[in-house]
Amino acid sequence: MTIPAVKRELATARARPVERTAYAVAAVLLLSGLVHLGVLLASGATWEGPLSYRKAMTFGLSFGLTLATLAWATSFLRLPDRTRTFLLGAFTAVSVVEVALVTLQVWRGVPSHFNFETGFDTVVSMTLALGGAVIILTVGGFTVAALRTTSGLAPSMLLALRFGLVVLVASLAVGALMIADGVRLSRSGDPQLAYTTAGGLKPVHAVAMHAILVLPALAWLLRFTTWSERRRTRVVQAAAALYALAVLGTWLV
Repeated sequence: MTIPAVKRELATARARPVERTAYAVAAVLLLSGLVHLGVLLASGATWEGPLSYRKAMTFGLSFGLTLATLAWATSFLRLPDRTRTFLLGAFTAVSVVEVALVTLQVWRGVPSHFNFETGFDTVVSMTLALGGAVIILTVGGFTVAALRTTSGLAPSMLLALRFGLVVLVASLAVGALMIADGVRLSRSGDPQLAYTTAGGLKPVHAVAMHAILVLPALAWLLRFTTWSERRRTRVVQAAAALYALAVLGTWLV
């Protein structure tokens, strides 16, 4: 890369206040996930079921990684400061709420999702579902911004961002389907079937969720090669096709 290009790269890398906050919160969530991994290993408790410490671990690690990834990936989008702060701030706040409530219920020894046994458990379950709706709306806002962007970004990075965000929205839609189906089954008097049914969609949900990290990271790394932008875009296109096949394969398995 040329010296002016490096300078532009460094300027882009400077995090805005809302992004710095998101990175700090993401670090705390990741730490929470690692702590619960340690608790899980040290206690010898089960890895299976809705009461396992694995759930607190998974939510901490997943939300921490996703929050940090979204803050980094969307930093390339040209957005009004207020819009960026609102969208990323809302996603950061709801990430904290989701992880905190799931962790609370794990330590209480009760399921966090599809649990309507008491008034408090019902509030927790419905808050988690509402949080999912907020997540979809915020990611949807970033996705619309990426689809509307037509200049200011290299075609390879723009393609990576669009693909990653669209697939992330698809992942969240799968998550919403899991919650809706689980609530229906739980309300009908079969909570165990609700957990089993929702669990069947976890693999595709997880794979689709991280396209927003893999594709933009690839596009960013390609910027440091001597390849032409046309060649870099073709590589990202091929990677997107392979990732789409991976998501589809996970769904069908």
